[in-house]
Amino acid sequence: MKQRLLYLIFFSFFILFVSSVCVGATVAYKTTGNRTIPTGYKADHIVIVVEENHSYRQIIGNKAAPFMNSLAKQGALFTNAHGIQHPSQPNYLALFSGSNQNVYDDSCNHTFSTANLATELMGVHLTFGGYSEDMPKVGYTGCWYKGYARKHNPWVNFTNVPPRVNMPLTSFPTDFSKLPTVSFVIPNQQNNMHDGSVQQADSWLKNHMQAYIAWAQKHNSMLIVTWDEDDFSAANQIPVMMVGPMIRPGIHQEKINHYSVLRMIEDVYHLRHLGNSATAPQIVNIFK
Repeated sequence: MKQRLLYLIFFSFFILFVSSVCVGATVAYKTTGNRTIPTGYKADHIVIVVEENHSYRQIIGNKAAPFMNSLAKQGALFTNAHGIQHPSQPNYLALFSGSNQNVYDDSCNHTFSTANLATELMGVHLTFGGYSEDMPKVGYTGCWYKGYARKHNPWVNFTNVPPRVNMPLTSFPTDFSKLPTVSFVIPNQQNNMHDGSVQQADSWLKNHMQAYIAWAQKHNSMLIVTWDEDDFSAANQIPVMMVGPMIRPGIHQEKINHYSVLRMIEDVYHLRHLGNSATAPQIVNIFK
Protein backbone atom coordinates (compact mmCIF):
# COMPACT_ATOMS: atom_id res chain seq x y z
CA MET A 1 0.00 0.00 0.00
CA LYS A 2 2.81 2.39 0.94
CA GLN A 3 4.67 1.50 -2.23
CA ARG A 4 1.54 2.15 -4.31
CA LEU A 5 1.06 5.55 -2.63
CA LEU A 6 4.67 6.54 -3.38
CA TYR A 7 4.17 5.49 -7.00
CA LEU A 8 1.03 7.65 -7.31
CA ILE A 9 2.83 10.67 -5.81
CA PHE A 10 5.79 10.22 -8.17
CA PHE A 11 3.49 9.80 -11.17
CA SER A 12 1.57 12.98 -10.27
CA PHE A 13 4.77 15.03 -10.04
CA PHE A 14 5.92 13.57 -13.38
CA ILE A 15 2.69 14.66 -15.09
CA LEU A 16 3.01 18.17 -13.64
CA PHE A 17 6.62 18.41 -14.84
CA VAL A 18 5.80 17.29 -18.38
CA SER A 19 2.86 19.70 -18.53
CA SER A 20 4.99 22.65 -17.43
CA VAL A 21 7.66 21.84 -20.01
CA CYS A 22 5.08 21.61 -22.76
CA VAL A 23 3.51 24.92 -21.75
CA GLY A 24 6.94 26.57 -21.59
CA ALA A 25 7.79 25.27 -25.05
CA THR A 26 4.62 26.57 -26.64
CA VAL A 27 5.34 29.20 -29.30
CA ALA A 28 2.90 32.08 -29.61
CA TYR A 29 2.20 33.48 -33.06
CA LYS A 30 1.06 36.80 -34.45
CA THR A 31 0.11 37.98 -37.91
CA THR A 32 2.25 40.59 -39.69
CA GLY A 33 1.33 41.57 -43.23
CA ASN A 34 0.30 38.42 -45.08
CA ARG A 35 2.12 35.88 -42.92
CA THR A 36 2.33 34.56 -39.39
CA ILE A 37 5.54 34.65 -37.36
CA PRO A 38 6.44 33.52 -33.83
CA THR A 39 6.41 36.27 -31.22
CA GLY A 40 9.09 36.78 -28.62
CA TYR A 41 11.97 37.71 -30.94
CA LYS A 42 14.00 40.80 -30.17
CA ALA A 43 13.15 42.17 -33.63
CA ASP A 44 10.25 41.37 -35.94
CA HIS A 45 12.20 42.60 -38.97
CA ILE A 46 15.85 43.44 -39.65
CA VAL A 47 17.00 45.35 -42.73
CA ILE A 48 20.75 45.38 -43.47
CA VAL A 49 22.15 47.98 -45.88
CA VAL A 50 25.71 47.33 -47.09
CA GLU A 51 27.81 50.29 -48.23
CA GLU A 52 31.19 50.16 -49.95
CA ASN A 53 34.88 50.81 -49.45
CA HIS A 54 35.03 53.53 -46.79
CA SER A 55 36.67 53.56 -43.40
CA TYR A 56 35.29 54.67 -40.07
CA ARG A 57 37.21 57.95 -40.19
CA GLN A 58 35.86 58.72 -43.67
CA ILE A 59 32.23 58.54 -42.51
CA ILE A 60 31.89 59.36 -38.83
CA GLY A 61 32.08 63.11 -38.38
CA ASN A 62 32.00 63.72 -42.13
CA LYS A 63 29.73 66.70 -42.93
CA ALA A 64 28.97 65.12 -46.31
CA ALA A 65 27.14 62.30 -44.48
CA PRO A 66 24.65 64.05 -42.16
CA PHE A 67 22.03 61.30 -42.30
CA MET A 68 24.49 58.49 -41.57
CA ASN A 69 25.89 60.46 -38.65
CA SER A 70 22.38 61.09 -37.34
CA LEU A 71 21.85 57.31 -37.31
CA ALA A 72 25.12 56.89 -35.43
CA LYS A 73 23.84 59.28 -32.74
CA GLN A 74 20.32 57.88 -32.70
CA GLY A 75 21.35 54.24 -32.34
CA ALA A 76 24.35 52.09 -31.52
CA LEU A 77 27.67 53.02 -33.14
CA PHE A 78 30.48 50.46 -33.23
CA THR A 79 33.85 52.21 -33.15
CA ASN A 80 36.01 49.10 -33.49
CA ALA A 81 34.31 47.15 -36.28
CA HIS A 82 36.28 45.51 -39.08
CA GLY A 83 35.86 43.85 -42.43
CA ILE A 84 37.12 40.29 -42.84
CA GLN A 85 39.54 40.92 -45.70
CA HIS A 86 39.95 42.69 -49.04
CA PRO A 87 38.38 43.01 -51.61
CA SER A 88 34.57 43.20 -51.44
CA GLN A 89 33.14 39.78 -52.25
CA PRO A 90 34.58 37.74 -49.35
CA ASN A 91 33.04 40.21 -46.88
CA TYR A 92 29.54 39.84 -48.33
CA LEU A 93 29.87 36.06 -48.24
CA ALA A 94 31.10 36.19 -44.64
CA LEU A 95 28.17 38.33 -43.51
CA PHE A 96 25.68 36.04 -45.23
CA SER A 97 27.12 32.58 -44.58
CA GLY A 98 29.76 32.72 -41.85
CA SER A 99 32.55 31.98 -44.34
CA ASN A 100 34.28 33.54 -47.32
CA GLN A 101 33.64 30.19 -49.05
CA ASN A 102 37.32 30.18 -50.10
CA VAL A 103 36.76 33.23 -52.28
CA TYR A 104 39.55 35.79 -52.13
CA ASP A 105 38.65 38.10 -55.01
CA ASP A 106 35.72 39.67 -56.83
CA SER A 107 35.48 37.01 -59.54
CA CYS A 108 32.14 35.93 -61.02
CA ASN A 109 30.49 33.53 -60.79
CA HIS A 110 30.56 31.05 -57.91
CA THR A 111 28.23 28.27 -56.76
CA PHE A 112 27.83 26.97 -53.21
CA SER A 113 25.43 24.64 -51.44
CA THR A 114 26.39 25.24 -47.82
CA ALA A 115 24.08 26.53 -45.09
CA ASN A 116 23.55 30.29 -44.95
CA LEU A 117 21.37 32.89 -43.29
CA ALA A 118 18.52 32.41 -45.77
CA THR A 119 18.35 28.63 -45.34
CA GLU A 120 18.60 28.94 -41.56
CA LEU A 121 15.69 31.40 -41.43
CA MET A 122 13.54 29.36 -43.79
CA GLY A 123 14.32 26.25 -41.77
CA VAL A 124 12.42 27.72 -38.81
CA HIS A 125 9.58 29.13 -40.94
CA LEU A 126 10.95 32.66 -41.11
CA THR A 127 11.73 34.54 -44.31
CA PHE A 128 14.63 36.17 -46.15
CA GLY A 129 14.86 38.63 -49.01
CA GLY A 130 17.73 40.22 -50.90
CA TYR A 131 17.06 43.50 -52.74
CA SER A 132 19.69 44.74 -55.22
CA GLU A 133 19.42 48.07 -56.98
CA ASP A 134 19.54 47.93 -60.81
CA MET A 135 19.14 44.15 -60.91
CA PRO A 136 16.83 43.66 -63.92
CA LYS A 137 14.54 40.88 -62.69
CA VAL A 138 13.84 38.39 -59.92
CA GLY A 139 16.32 35.51 -59.91
CA TYR A 140 18.85 37.27 -62.14
CA THR A 141 22.21 35.42 -62.21
CA GLY A 142 24.31 37.66 -64.46
CA CYS A 143 27.54 39.23 -63.28
CA TRP A 144 26.69 42.83 -64.16
CA TYR A 145 23.73 44.95 -65.18
CA LYS A 146 23.95 48.75 -65.22
CA GLY A 147 25.08 49.60 -61.67
CA TYR A 148 24.40 46.11 -60.29
CA ALA A 149 27.35 43.82 -59.49
CA ARG A 150 26.89 40.17 -58.56
CA LYS A 151 29.99 40.34 -56.33
CA HIS A 152 27.85 42.37 -53.89
CA ASN A 153 25.00 39.83 -53.91
CA PRO A 154 26.04 36.73 -51.94
CA TRP A 155 22.71 34.84 -51.89
CA VAL A 156 22.62 34.42 -55.68
CA ASN A 157 25.60 32.05 -55.37
CA PHE A 158 23.80 29.50 -53.18
CA THR A 159 21.87 26.72 -54.92
CA ASN A 160 19.79 26.11 -51.77
CA VAL A 161 18.41 29.67 -51.78
CA PRO A 162 15.26 30.01 -53.94
CA PRO A 163 15.63 32.40 -56.91
CA ARG A 164 12.41 34.14 -55.83
CA VAL A 165 14.17 35.76 -52.83
CA ASN A 166 16.82 37.29 -55.12
CA MET A 167 14.96 40.48 -56.00
CA PRO A 168 15.53 43.90 -57.55
CA LEU A 169 15.22 46.87 -55.23
CA THR A 170 11.98 47.80 -56.99
CA SER A 171 10.43 44.81 -55.16
CA PHE A 172 11.15 46.32 -51.73
CA PRO A 173 7.65 46.70 -50.22
CA THR A 174 6.23 50.10 -49.38
CA ASP A 175 4.07 48.34 -46.79
CA PHE A 176 6.90 47.46 -44.43
CA SER A 177 4.81 44.90 -42.56
CA LYS A 178 5.20 42.73 -45.68
CA LEU A 179 8.99 42.72 -45.44
CA PRO A 180 10.76 39.39 -44.95
CA THR A 181 12.06 38.68 -41.47
CA VAL A 182 15.58 39.61 -42.59
CA SER A 183 16.33 41.71 -45.67
CA PHE A 184 19.55 42.83 -47.31
CA VAL A 185 19.47 46.04 -49.35
CA ILE A 186 22.32 46.56 -51.82
CA PRO A 187 22.59 50.00 -53.47
CA ASN A 188 24.11 50.17 -56.95
CA GLN A 189 27.72 51.07 -57.64
CA GLN A 190 26.96 54.79 -57.70
CA ASN A 191 24.86 54.86 -54.56
CA ASN A 192 26.98 52.63 -52.29
CA MET A 193 30.14 54.83 -52.46
CA HIS A 194 31.94 52.38 -54.74
CA ASP A 195 31.89 54.84 -57.63
CA GLY A 196 29.76 57.68 -56.26
CA SER A 197 30.43 60.19 -53.51
CA VAL A 198 29.77 60.00 -49.78
CA GLN A 199 27.14 62.72 -50.13
CA GLN A 200 25.37 60.79 -52.88
CA ALA A 201 25.26 57.62 -50.78
CA ASP A 202 24.07 59.54 -47.73
CA SER A 203 21.20 61.11 -49.67
CA TRP A 204 20.28 57.74 -51.17
CA LEU A 205 20.16 56.11 -47.74
CA LYS A 206 17.95 58.88 -46.37
CA ASN A 207 15.58 58.71 -49.33
CA HIS A 208 15.26 54.92 -49.19
CA MET A 209 15.42 54.13 -45.47
CA GLN A 210 14.05 57.11 -43.53
CA ALA A 211 10.44 55.95 -43.83
CA TYR A 212 11.38 52.41 -42.79
CA ILE A 213 13.28 53.70 -39.75
CA ALA A 214 10.25 55.69 -38.59
CA TRP A 215 8.03 52.63 -39.07
CA ALA A 216 10.53 50.33 -37.34
CA GLN A 217 10.46 52.45 -34.18
CA LYS A 218 6.78 51.56 -33.74
CA HIS A 219 6.95 47.97 -34.99
CA ASN A 220 9.80 46.29 -33.10
CA SER A 221 12.12 46.31 -36.10
CA MET A 222 15.65 47.48 -36.77
CA LEU A 223 18.10 48.77 -39.36
CA ILE A 224 21.76 47.82 -39.62
CA VAL A 225 24.09 49.90 -41.80
CA THR A 226 27.53 48.44 -42.42
CA TRP A 227 30.35 48.73 -44.90
CA ASP A 228 31.93 45.74 -46.62
CA GLU A 229 35.51 46.95 -46.15
CA ASP A 230 37.41 50.17 -45.59
CA ASP A 231 39.57 52.07 -48.07
CA PHE A 232 41.85 49.03 -48.52
CA SER A 233 43.97 49.67 -45.43
CA ALA A 234 45.49 46.92 -43.30
CA ALA A 235 43.26 47.86 -40.35
CA ASN A 236 40.07 47.40 -42.41
CA GLN A 237 38.11 49.46 -39.86
CA ILE A 238 34.54 50.21 -40.92
CA PRO A 239 31.52 52.00 -39.45
CA VAL A 240 28.65 49.85 -38.22
CA MET A 241 25.47 51.36 -36.83
CA MET A 242 22.22 49.83 -35.61
CA VAL A 243 18.93 51.63 -35.04
CA GLY A 244 15.66 50.37 -33.57
CA PRO A 245 13.39 50.68 -30.54
CA MET A 246 15.09 47.71 -28.89
CA ILE A 247 18.61 49.05 -29.45
CA ARG A 248 20.55 50.69 -26.62
CA PRO A 249 21.93 53.96 -28.06
CA GLY A 250 25.55 54.87 -27.53
CA ILE A 251 29.14 54.01 -28.36
CA HIS A 252 30.18 50.37 -28.44
CA GLN A 253 33.94 49.89 -28.32
CA GLU A 254 34.21 46.11 -28.43
CA LYS A 255 36.07 44.73 -31.44
CA ILE A 256 33.66 43.08 -33.87
CA ASN A 257 33.55 41.94 -37.49
CA HIS A 258 31.02 40.70 -40.06
CA TYR A 259 30.82 37.33 -38.33
CA SER A 260 29.82 39.14 -35.12
CA VAL A 261 26.94 40.89 -36.88
CA LEU A 262 25.80 37.59 -38.38
CA ARG A 263 25.96 35.98 -34.94
CA MET A 264 23.81 38.73 -33.46
CA ILE A 265 21.16 38.22 -36.15
CA GLU A 266 21.26 34.47 -35.53
CA ASP A 267 20.80 35.03 -31.81
CA VAL A 268 17.83 37.34 -32.38
CA TYR A 269 16.00 34.55 -34.22
CA HIS A 270 17.37 31.61 -32.21
CA LEU A 271 19.32 30.18 -35.16
CA ARG A 272 22.41 28.01 -35.00
CA HIS A 273 25.72 29.78 -35.57
CA LEU A 274 27.03 29.42 -39.10
CA GLY A 275 30.74 28.80 -39.67
CA ASN A 276 32.97 31.46 -38.16
CA SER A 277 30.08 33.23 -36.48
CA ALA A 278 30.24 30.54 -33.78
CA THR A 279 33.60 31.83 -32.56
CA ALA A 280 33.23 35.50 -33.54
CA PRO A 281 33.54 38.27 -30.96
CA GLN A 282 30.08 38.64 -29.49
CA ILE A 283 28.08 41.86 -29.61
CA VAL A 284 27.02 42.52 -26.02
CA ASN A 285 24.75 45.01 -24.24
CA ILE A 286 23.16 46.06 -27.52
CA PHE A 287 19.56 45.48 -26.53
CA LYS A 288 17.58 47.44 -23.95
